[in-house]
Amino acid sequence: QDTSPWSRCQAKHRPQSYIAEPFGRRAQAVETNKTLHEMKTRFLLFGETNQGCQIRINHPDTLQECGFNSSLPLVMIIHGWSVDGILENWIWQMVAALKSQPAQPVNVGLVDWITLAHDHYTIAVRNTRLVGKEVAALLRWLEESVQFSRSHVHLIGYSLGAHVSGFAGSSIGGTHKIGRITGLDAAGPLFEGSSPSNRLSPDDASFVDAIHTFTREHMGLSVGIKQPIGHYDFYPNGGSFQPGCHFLELYRHIAQHGFNAITQTIKCSHERSVHLFIDSLLHAGTQSMAYLCGDMNSFSQGLCLSCKKGRCNTLGYHVRQEPRSKSKRLFLVTRAQSPFKVYHYQFKIQFINQTETPIQTTFTMSLLGTKEKMQKIPITLGKGIASNKTYSFLITLDVDIGELIMIKFKWENSAVWANVWNTVQTIIPWSTGPRHSGLILKTIRVKAGETQQRSPNRINLGRLNCSLLFCTELFSHDSLAHWSSAASEL
Repeated sequence: QDTSPWSRCQAKHRPQSYIAEPFGRRAQAVETNKTLHEMKTRFLLFGETNQGCQIRINHPDTLQECGFNSSLPLVMIIHGWSVDGILENWIWQMVAALKSQPAQPVNVGLVDWITLAHDHYTIAVRNTRLVGKEVAALLRWLEESVQFSRSHVHLIGYSLGAHVSGFAGSSIGGTHKIGRITGLDAAGPLFEGSSPSNRLSPDDASFVDAIHTFTREHMGLSVGIKQPIGHYDFYPNGGSFQPGCHFLELYRHIAQHGFNAITQTIKCSHERSVHLFIDSLLHAGTQSMAYLCGDMNSFSQGLCLSCKKGRCNTLGYHVRQEPRSKSKRLFLVTRAQSPFKVYHYQFKIQFINQTETPIQTTFTMSLLGTKEKMQKIPITLGKGIASNKTYSFLITLDVDIGELIMIKFKWENSAVWANVWNTVQTIIPWSTGPRHSGLILKTIRVKAGETQQRSPNRINLGRLNCSLLFCTELFSHDSLAHWSSAASEL
């Protein structure tokens, strides 16, 4: 039975009690009935059109005029720091995406604090706490005026807006928390390393999720915050930098944005967090899966594709909401453009190298599934293949190939084929010449992250039928040639 706040929101709301806590940061709450004459923040609600309708605290008639439905959840978007004082295009894209969910209709709102965000960064940072208190005042007024529970509120904050969301949650007061806060690449400068009371933290809502996309440091600072700030913290592509955002893309950005190209290039990774979230709304049937892992290096080895005991979760709007006592860091790989989802596979291959030194080799794998096939995926083992060692690595595919039924290898290094041929001569000596040792493929195991399926009991490697646990094959000269030919045909 679904007992989430979103399902309970369909039931009749009851007024919430307002018991101010005597200690801690929730004592910072401003009074609900205080008239905020100097409020510079605008609260906009989007009805049938994308034209925002302004809601005014202590003016209940504006709720009716703007079409606020107290039986539906409220999702409020909070933008970040502004260089030019103009609301960015992604805001309208997210509004449209949120409104396009017929199965889960919501009230869609915007916290427009552009007049306070369009200032020197340090001043804008100082304003985040003020705006957070104003958001909290709005939510308390909704509770009093139309008995709308804060547990049915989802704040989505980008950059500085993420911390505005946190301050709204920490200053709202009372015994209940905001339902959910999503931080989209929360701002790093002046927040990284600060105490939970001075930034977005898991304490600010019943559930807090965060997406980190631009944590690459320069002179000790990063645009996006690197440390975990939620119950679940997602680090797409490691969180440092995003595919398609390299400075080599500058010329394409110049064609699209003119003189603003450098700004667009720099904020590409930062804003990717927003587009990943929008993507989760537009492609609800193909959600991007992320996996608990210690760091991106371990993830790149395919060592973290487990979903046991809540070790994986979906990125974005449809995240599984499980508050944790300790932040969980999850990693995933994405494409450079929407749809961003990829399919993660761990390959573990054991070779027997009968030479005394590592063999430097590059090979390609072609994968045949029940739905699709992928051809010639390049694999390079940087330090070469050592003796009797198992190599684990991550492969990502842009398409769902279905259940894996065949793998075909092609060695790109001709010297390796010579080594394999020498191995064959060693095992089946049809020549009286000298024998040489070489390279043997012993075992291969495959695990699909999205389905959690492991490779079947038998895998067809080209013309080789190999058991899952033992894939060594004895070759004749003809079978070796046939295997090479079959592997190159896929």
